[in-house]
Amino acid sequence: MLSRCTLTEILKAASFAFFLSLGFTTPSYSQSLESAIMPGEVIKGHADLESKCANCHVRFDRDAQPRLCMDCHKTVAGDVRMGTGYHGRLKERVCRECHTDHKGRNARIVLLDEKRFDHRQTDFQLKGKHEGESCVSCHKRGTKYAKAPSDCVSCHRKDDKHKGNLGTKCSNCHDEKDWKEAHFDHSKTKFELRDAHEDVACTKCHVGQRYAKTPRDCLSCHRGDDAHKGKFGARCESCHRETKWDRPTFNHGADTSFKLLGRHQDTRCASCHTGQLYKQKLPKRCNDCHEKDDVHKKGLGQKCESCHNESSWKNQRFDHNKDTKFILRDKHEATKCQSCHKPEKPHEKLSTRCNACHADDDLKRGHKGRYGDKCESCHNEKAFKPSTFDHDRETDYLLKGKHRKVKCDSCHKGPSIHDKMEKQCVACHERDDMEKGHQGRYGRKCETCHIEKDFNTTVFDHDRDTTFLLLGKHRQTKCESCHKEPVNSAKFDKRCYGCHKKDDIHFESYGLVCDKCHVTEDWRKVRERDGFK
Repeated sequence: MLSRCTLTEILKAASFAFFLSLGFTTPSYSQSLESAIMPGEVIKGHADLESKCANCHVRFDRDAQPRLCMDCHKTVAGDVRMGTGYHGRLKERVCRECHTDHKGRNARIVLLDEKRFDHRQTDFQLKGKHEGESCVSCHKRGTKYAKAPSDCVSCHRKDDKHKGNLGTKCSNCHDEKDWKEAHFDHSKTKFELRDAHEDVACTKCHVGQRYAKTPRDCLSCHRGDDAHKGKFGARCESCHRETKWDRPTFNHGADTSFKLLGRHQDTRCASCHTGQLYKQKLPKRCNDCHEKDDVHKKGLGQKCESCHNESSWKNQRFDHNKDTKFILRDKHEATKCQSCHKPEKPHEKLSTRCNACHADDDLKRGHKGRYGDKCESCHNEKAFKPSTFDHDRETDYLLKGKHRKVKCDSCHKGPSIHDKMEKQCVACHERDDMEKGHQGRYGRKCETCHIEKDFNTTVFDHDRDTTFLLLGKHRQTKCESCHKEPVNSAKFDKRCYGCHKKDDIHFESYGLVCDKCHVTEDWRKVRERDGFK
């Protein structure tokens, strides 16, 4: 047997086809036809839509009807879309399965079996004592089921012994099982109870059942415990914890930009924090607190940490060799800081040249600046004497013999040690040349005859270095006896007569070849030959 709905639809289709065959196809006629075959009046709430079937129906498309329902019932549509409420939790269904219309103006198309209704499919599950309550306890007659309140106060306002002082979230302390049994979790509030606070009675803080606006700052309850008399402000939690009030937990190193090291760790807070803790801007420089300890009288500046540390003011950690570009060696290590760093000029940039500190020593040594400012070329920090300058290695003039013991300024008489010096002996020994009677006659190559070991010792070998052998008494004759003119300019007559003309008692009657008769051992001695005796 066909259902009434199916039969109605068949009749509508057949009538519609019949009138089409007659040529009645205008929209107005189609609407009149649908009105004529409508199965019954719609409910009072849909009466305004009754004349226009297209508001709820799409011809020959039954599946489109739920979409049209949702277009009008937006609250239900929202629940279905979000999966909330009763309609959002139902398995997928078509609206007409529960809500059929065309049953008359006063018909009820919302039918609810209260005994079989599963309240778990709503946003409000029935728990505890709520399970035995009748529906009318919450769902008032004439009011939509969805409009029933879900907050505790709406139903239990008369049961609120706190008179609204704890707000409207009763579930924070109570549950549906027993109203009188409280299970409030203070950790879910903005003030978690820790350690010593856990055992404090509620009325100690919540005076006069004031809960919502209970102060959360420490001083509101512990003003009498504040040994600082309010000087350190109201943020007690910065230094103290709930475990023990008299044991501060403030970590100065982690919680501030000034780490406490050495003796600073034992220093009392009030020693530095003399004013309001968070209003007073404290200096971080050592000298601001230790000015009276500064034995340098600000002469070495205010960066005390460059030399000192917090363990002991007297211990110096400044390493001149690592922290500056000037390494202290030997006697410089024992020199006091103020010897170079003058207290009256603490920020003066010091020169690293030796002469900047040792100008007086340069004068005392007789250099008088003639040797330049590179003192390290000859001296070192171990001792100003002796000189470390190696003339043989660092110049092209080797010092030999007595030259090794000669003072520098004996030769370097010019305004600077870097002046170009002559290397010839006569440049320094011209006076000696005169005293020896050479008078410059033997040239400027003194080294031909003399050595640095001793000026009086000659190394000239007349036999080896000339073509005239010295024999007999000639070997004992002084040089100037023969060399009366400059050695290099005079052309010597090697004949005996050249020097012994005044000794010729023969008046040249025997010729000029004296050595035919005479020998060099003795002029008076004649050769025993040719009949002579």
